[in-house]
Formats: sequence, C-alpha cells, structure tokens
Amino acid sequence: ETGDGGERSPLLGGTPLKGRGAACAAVLAVEGLERVAFFGVTANLVLYLTGGTFGWGGTQASCACLLFLGASYLLSPVGGWLADVYLGQYGTVVLSFSLYLLAACLLPVTATLDGRLSVCGQRLADTIRNCSRYGGGTCRGQPPEQYCAPTIYGGLLLLALGVSSVRANLTSFGADQVRDRGGDATRRFFNWFYWSINIGAVFSLLVVAFVQQNISFLLGYLIPVACEKGGGLQGGGAWVLSPPSPGISHAVPLPRLSARRWDARDPLPNSGAQPGAPSPEEDLANFQVLAWILPVMLTFIPYWMVYFQMQSTYYLQGLHLHIPSIFQHGRDHASTLQDYTFPDAWLLLANVVVLLALVPLKDHVIDPFLARRRLLPSALKRMAVGMFFGLASILAAGGTRAGVGCCRGQGLGGRSAPCPHPAGILERKRLQYVRRNQMVPQLIGKDRYLAAALPVWWQVPQYLLVGISELFADIPGLEFAYTEAPKSMKGAIMGLFFFISGVGSLLGSGLLTLLSLPTHGWMRCPEDYG
Repeated sequence: ETGDGGERSPLLGGTPLKGRGAACAAVLAVEGLERVAFFGVTANLVLYLTGGTFGWGGTQASCACLLFLGASYLLSPVGGWLADVYLGQYGTVVLSFSLYLLAACLLPVTATLDGRLSVCGQRLADTIRNCSRYGGGTCRGQPPEQYCAPTIYGGLLLLALGVSSVRANLTSFGADQVRDRGGDATRRFFNWFYWSINIGAVFSLLVVAFVQQNISFLLGYLIPVACEKGGGLQGGGAWVLSPPSPGISHAVPLPRLSARRWDARDPLPNSGAQPGAPSPEEDLANFQVLAWILPVMLTFIPYWMVYFQMQSTYYLQGLHLHIPSIFQHGRDHASTLQDYTFPDAWLLLANVVVLLALVPLKDHVIDPFLARRRLLPSALKRMAVGMFFGLASILAAGGTRAGVGCCRGQGLGGRSAPCPHPAGILERKRLQYVRRNQMVPQLIGKDRYLAAALPVWWQVPQYLLVGISELFADIPGLEFAYTEAPKSMKGAIMGLFFFISGVGSLLGSGLLTLLSLPTHGWMRCPEDYG
C-alpha cells in the first residue's frame, strides 16, 4: 500500500516516520506519470515526423529525436543551478512542470489541420519518384524542406527545458526523503525510482504508442498532456526540503582563483557575506569533489551514445523489418476486427520488462545476498559491467566497418548504391535480404514502407541487452552522483550527470549525420531500401 506500506518498507529502514512513506510513494508516482508523458512524446516521434503529415526523411526525424533527447539532458544543469541557488528543489520542480505542460500541448495542436496551419503555415508539395522497380508504382520523395521545422524544434526545445529541470531535481528531491536512513536506503530508493520510471514507460508504450500508431496522433498526444496535468508535487508540508544555497555560484570561480594562489592572500570568495552560505573552506572542498566526479561522469559519454540509439536508429531499423499485424484474419473471413499493426515502439518493452523484473530481484534477493557476504560491488564496478552490456547491444544491432560493398537494388533509377558492410549482426542480416530483393510492403499507421522480409523480433536481443546495461550502469550512476555530491550542490551535480547524457545523445546525432553524408555515409541509401 502506498502510505503505511511505504513506512514499513525496508527502504525506510523499518522505522516508521510520519509522512515519510507517503512522501516517497508520491515522488515515485509523480515520476511514473512524468515518464508516461515523456515516452508518449518520444516513442513515436520518428514515425510522426516521417509520416504523411510532415514528410520528413528518416535521418532528419531521427536527428530531431536525438536532438530533443540531447537537449532534455544538456539543459539539466540549468534547473539544478536554479534549485541550488534560488528556488530550492521543490519550487523548481513545480515551476518546471508548468513549462512542461505548456510545451507538451504543441504536439496535439500540430496533429490537427487547423492547428497545424496556424503554427506551421501551408506545406509545400512533395516531389514524386518512381518506385515501380521495388514493388510499387510511385511513392513520396523528399520534401523541398523540413515542413514546420522551426515550430517543431522550438516546441521540442521548450519541452526539453521542462523535462531537464524536472529530471535534475525530482531525482535528488526524492532521495532527500530518505537521506537520513543511510546509504542502503539511498541505494534502494534509486532502484525503485528507476522501477517507477519503467512502470510509466510500460503504460506509455502499451497504450499511448498503440493509440498514436493505429488510431490517432491527436488522441495519442493528448494522453501525455493529461498525465502532465495530473503530475506535480502536492502537500509541501510532508516533504523533507533543502533550502537553496549560493555555494554553487561561489564554487565557479575557484579554479581561476586557486591558480593565482601565490599572489593573493585570500583567493577564495567571501561567502560569509551571505547568510547561510558555505565557508571558503567548504567551497574549496566542493570544488575538489566536483573535480573528482567529473572524470567518472565523462566515461559515460560512449555509453549514452549507444543508449539513445534505442529510441532513434533502433526504432528506424524496426520500421524496415517485417512487423506483424494484430487481429489478422483471412480475406474471405467476415470479421469486425480491424487489422491493427503491431506498434514498433512496443519493442522498447523488451528493455522495460527486463528492468521491471530485475530491479525487484536485485533489490530483494541479489543485493542482500551479496551484502551479507560483503561481496556487494561498488557503484563504479557496477557501472563498468553495465557499459559492457551496452557495447554488446550495439554490436547485436549494427554498426559500420571499413570497406565499401554494393547494396544491389537500392539505388534510384536502377543504379546500384554502394554502402559499407555493417558490422552488427542484425543489420548485416537485414541487408542480405535487401540485396536479394526479399522485401515486403507494410503499412505503419497511414504510411507505406518497404521492409526486409525479416521478422522484427530479431531486435529483441539488442533491447534486452540495453535493459541489463541500464540496471548496472544508469542506476549506480545516479546513486554515485547523488551520494558524492556536496549538500549545497545536489541539483547541480545531478544536472551535470544528465548533461553528460545529453552530450552522448548529441554525439550520437552527429555520428548519424556523418553516416548519412551523400558521398561516404552508409545510411545515404534510399530510406526504404537499405
């Protein structure tokens, strides 16, 4: 049960404390609703932008998704700094949810014709290309420009600002509710916090993604808006609150001042002039902690480059594999059931289900077993294991290696299109089908794709490996950032952790752009054929 059960939970050390169990449960519930909204936006964003409404290219839509994901992490230090210095975590979270709700309204507006015309203007006509060689008469070519790009990117940027600020502060705000119960309680809180994230993801992927792909993007994007409106922190009197502190603003000039130590009596800022500010010695200690944390966080960049492919290029790859239909029936069989398409975004459930199963197992069985024998690995060791599983995922999915081959039948006008050999297992297999022209047309939502006659279930292993990597890399990473951060810099350090995530996402977007160059990129082949 949410209230008393939370107070009896070992997460709280088994000692009842009025309001604490309810506060933890409320934070987890708010995070779950926020994740429903977030995944409701990102799960089918590539499909929404590549569909007939906007007609963006696959690479353009994937880059937009990666840029949004990157910005939603890169902007996290802004929210963390705002909380640490001015508003406190609670006030910043409430303000951020308001911005989040406002920006989330843009997507349902663009899903209607009148709304789209008011915020985007009239769309220019697409070019038409001959696709009869590949199994179908004519099909849509690339539009003369990305329709509604300024509005879409502007709305996604505002949404990213709200998301990033919530992310930077809600995580540490929740951990503050159990910080006086010791390191074990903090570790367990992050396990269940991540579990609540994936509960929200399950609902979003099962319900919202299905509605968007098979019924209506308008209805599908109204659900995240409703979840945002239902989210938010209530009952401020029950929370453990951390007041803002100017310590982070004083720590910024410390590297420059410390470098001039030999010609200055007191190189440290005079923080004592402000009530409640840390002492100069505390400021210097905070900076030293930051100098220790930052190199560890930088090692996450390659991991995040892999992780964010799950919601962009993994998704795009799935659109070009054979996706089965739901409620199929024969042509001569009278049935009132509509032939729905299995939502490609449901493949993310493989990742989510792994976490939903393994987090309780790890928290209740594995960790206590290892702790009793004093074998529980440190956060740094768990992070290294997680990064290994992330590498295994990208190798299973696809990559590139030196050398150029020929993807027969992929070029326009009957010409062969040279493409590099993929190093990944699945992409190599998919291109074998493409070269043999073993392709099937399929309707995803209202748009037609030519896909390799290879079941989409081949993507399940790569999603499973990403899920395992999150368990060992992302959760310990959050724990490491929170426990190592000075009290006056919790928001800033958590924001920095997510900022590093955004760097990885943007580098992944840049890599995707390089791979799509007209002259040397292996993803330059026409989007339906290679």
